[in-house]
Amino acid sequence: MRLALHFAIGLIFGLGLVLSGMSNPAKVLNFLDLAALPTGGWDPSLAFVLGGAVIIGLIGFQTIPRWRHPLLADHFALPTATRIDRRLLIGPAIFGIGWGLAGFCPGPALVALGTGSTEAALLSVAMLAGM
Repeated sequence: MRLALHFAIGLIFGLGLVLSGMSNPAKVLNFLDLAALPTGGWDPSLAFVLGGAVIIGLIGFQTIPRWRHPLLADHFALPTATRIDRRLLIGPAIFGIGWGLAGFCPGPALVALGTGSTEAALLSVAMLAGM
């Protein structure tokens, strides 16, 4: 039952990525290209996707302390570090640069693998090698 629930959650996540356009690197790059703003080529639609994710994340982090344990696990694995250090700054910077260059981040890249995208395959191999 737990495996079926995890599969359903992944399916909903992947469907959301496809419907929002996050699995299309051209749409992501059009969102990240702020230089196209004066010409009208900038695509702000992904800001709503990102905003929705931030809102859901904020709600989750506000309600988690009230739960005894997660629905699908025995305990929470929450970050305990509170200091902003070099690793915390460099990791997201590398992630953002890679996202900006490729138009993919890990979730959408894995979803795009289902389309047979060569770019998604290359990025996924590089991502696995980096991990």
